[in-house]
Amino acid sequence: MKKRKNKIAGQFSWRTIEMMESPAYQVLSLAGHRILARIEIELAHHGGNDNGRLPVTFDQFTEYAIHRHAIAPGLREVCALGYGRAGNAEWRRPNLFRLTYRPVGNARPTDEWQRIRTREDAENIARNARAPAVKKTEPQ
Repeated sequence: MKKRKNKIAGQFSWRTIEMMESPAYQVLSLAGHRILARIEIELAHHGGNDNGRLPVTFDQFTEYAIHRHAIAPGLREVCALGYGRAGNAEWRRPNLFRLTYRPVGNARPTDEWQRIRTREDAENIARNARAPAVKKTEPQ
C-alpha cells in the first residue's frame, strides 16, 4: 500500500469552500478574520470540543494582533454575518463563543452565514455591525 503524500503534520482548522465563497465571508474585515481565527485556535485548544463554551478574553484578542479598538466592532460584525455567537459581556467575564460553522456536541452546525444571499446585503450588515454602539444616557 502506498503512503499518502498530502498528510498534514500538525493540528489544523477547516473552513468549507462554500463558506469562503459566500458574500458574508467576502466582506469580513481583517479584524473579523482574525477574530474567527483566534476562536478557532481556542476550539483547537479544547480538543475540538466545547463549541459554544469557548472563552476568549480581550487580552487574548490583542495578543493575536487585533487592535483593541477593532475588537468590539469585529465581534459585532462576526456575529451579525452569522459566523459566531457570544455571551457573558454584561457580567464583565470573558465572552463564551460558538462558531456557527462547527458542530456543537452532536448537533449539526447552524451555518447562519448562509442566510445572507447577496454581497450588497452582506456589506450593509457588516457596515451596520461595525458602526459604534449608541450608548443610552439618562436625561439630566
